[in-house]
Amino acid sequence: MVYLSQFVFPSIEDEEQFLNDIKETYYTTVYPFQVLPEHNVHTLNFDDAITILYGGNGSGKTTALNVMAEKLELHRDTLYNRTNFFGDFVSFCDGYLEREIPANSRIITSDDVFDFMLNVRSLNEGIDHRREVLTEEYFDAKNSDFQMRSLDDYDQLVKVNRARRKTKSQYIREQNKENVREHSNGESAYLYFTNKIEENGLYLLDEPENSLSPERQQELVAFIEESARFFGCQFIIATHSPFLLSMKHAKIYNLDATPMKVCKWTELPNVRAYYEFFKKHEGEF
Repeated sequence: MVYLSQFVFPSIEDEEQFLNDIKETYYTTVYPFQVLPEHNVHTLNFDDAITILYGGNGSGKTTALNVMAEKLELHRDTLYNRTNFFGDFVSFCDGYLEREIPANSRIITSDDVFDFMLNVRSLNEGIDHRREVLTEEYFDAKNSDFQMRSLDDYDQLVKVNRARRKTKSQYIREQNKENVREHSNGESAYLYFTNKIEENGLYLLDEPENSLSPERQQELVAFIEESARFFGCQFIIATHSPFLLSMKHAKIYNLDATPMKVCKWTELPNVRAYYEFFKKHEGEF
């Protein structure tokens, strides 16, 4: 399914005109201006359900995703580098739709995934601390020689009786929530993607391979391919992971090339580097 068929960024002339108009203004950065023109990134055509923006650090792939998400008003979970001139840059852009973008569409960045994992960790740490407090409370109550002298002691009486009737694990489980997640960072990251990506949506993914093991990356590849093929999703992905680059029927823009061009995944320098490394050590496997 294709929702966004084309996205057009400012031309070099547009950028030069804008920067000339503000040259008397004090500023320390004009980001996101002057990033994409370095690679002649002006028009992206989305003919397939999966499009990949490939490039190293500074190639502009993350900038392109953030600009598209802003222009299309896609939902996001965390803040990003939105400078004073970001809105001006977006105003020069145009997105052309094949069909209406579903409301559940969103951009998912590394910051979203990291924040999610930190939140889970924080919740679990709070639950763990509560468990420690209840453990101490249990033994204090069970071993105490408490005697009720007035109604003010009623709450303590309840604790003592509960502790004496139950095992430690029963006492704690009844008063403390189970941990939110019992997963590794990689498993949590993978679950974040599978929970956020629904049927029939446009999804912009910024380096989704971060925090994922090679095995999990391949699982995510299968999930994305199935979502695109069977469940009406369109994906625009910024990555340099060979596993994601290998996705079937994906159109790949090489932003490291000048000018930018469409490439096969096996032609990309990052992939060739992996291939040559393993080919060199092939006899050791």
